[in-house]
Amino acid sequence: MQERERVVISGLIVLMLILALGFFVHRSTRFAGSLAGGALGVSGALLMLSGSAYALVKRVGPLQKALTGKVSLRTMLAWHVYTGIVGAILALLHTGHKFQSPLGMLLTAAMMLVVFTGYVGRYLFNAVAQELREKREALSKLQAQYDAVSIDLGRRAAPGVATAGLTSRLVAGFFLPSAALEGIGDATAARALRLAEAMADLEYSIKMHDVFKTASSRWLKWHIAVSIVFFVLLGIHVWAGLFYGLRWFHP
Repeated sequence: MQERERVVISGLIVLMLILALGFFVHRSTRFAGSLAGGALGVSGALLMLSGSAYALVKRVGPLQKALTGKVSLRTMLAWHVYTGIVGAILALLHTGHKFQSPLGMLLTAAMMLVVFTGYVGRYLFNAVAQELREKREALSKLQAQYDAVSIDLGRRAAPGVATAGLTSRLVAGFFLPSAALEGIGDATAARALRLAEAMADLEYSIKMHDVFKTASSRWLKWHIAVSIVFFVLLGIHVWAGLFYGLRWFHP
């Protein structure tokens, strides 16, 4: 289900980028203020506004308790993702590729950043987190096997092979080459070294994934900050349209 969702969302992202690049081949100076353009703009704004309710529900405890019994957070997250991207597509259509006012350009740029940061946080960092969980599970299994082999080697009085820790495992690989293993006994020592090397590789990979995990938390903060800026600009845009008058029924 999540894989299908990722494919659909990726397709919508590509469509949004194609529409944004349409600025180079098409411009309509009057479409944004027309009835059709206004309907697209209002629809896009309402979709994005409704999707933003997920962030509020997730962070306000009483509100979350009141709503999660009726609608799960997973469902609200899916609504948040789809409405954000579909709303952005409608907003791009609303512009008619007319980017002349500073407010309009800032609003469009902020909207694209919101979608981009949301997409990266939802799928890229989520994939990294899933891979991190899998590697930790694999490391736990290897650790259990390594402990069993270490006990076996300890009984055979083979000091130096059953080392522990990332650094000591790597050092063991250098100072106990295959030639030295012949005097230790059998394949148990060789297996211990193979397990040690595999665990060292996994531990290093997990440390690198932890860096991504830290970055993902910062990325989420950036996504929220850009979203706030976007909705502020959207509010100013709507106010300006109402203040200077709508041209939906003007020729």
